[in-house]
Amino acid sequence: MKRTVSSYLLVVLLVFLAVGAIPAGLSLVIDPTGSSIGFPPELLDQLQGSPFKNFLVPGLFLVILLGFLPLLTSYGLITRKNTKWLKKMNSYKNRHWSWAFSYYTGLILILWINMQLFFGIEFGILHFAYTLLGVVIVFVAQLPSTQKEYTVL
Repeated sequence: MKRTVSSYLLVVLLVFLAVGAIPAGLSLVIDPTGSSIGFPPELLDQLQGSPFKNFLVPGLFLVILLGFLPLLTSYGLITRKNTKWLKKMNSYKNRHWSWAFSYYTGLILILWINMQLFFGIEFGILHFAYTLLGVVIVFVAQLPSTQKEYTVL
């Protein structure tokens, strides 16, 4: 089956997200202070306005929702395998679950960055870059060519 450029782009964007999120998240799980990945001690102080005392839970969030979920979604976009439990979590019944999960991932990324800002983490260039990545993932998922490719009859 011939693939669209937009479907390839969506896979690349999701893998790019996962490649950044998994090592960073694992580092935060191993060292919840964040010092092992170069977080200044003041950043831990900024967490006091949030529900977290350290970076353990945010690290798990990164690994699972912004690391493994995009990899699983990329696998689904490439193979188009139907899995019952993933289909059940798809609220877009006329689209393959992997398309819906692409859309969800983009939204989760945008919300993740905005929640960091809401809880007082200072805005940085990575916040801008990853918000933009989330917007691009949502945009590419919503392209007519992408939607058509993952339409389920």
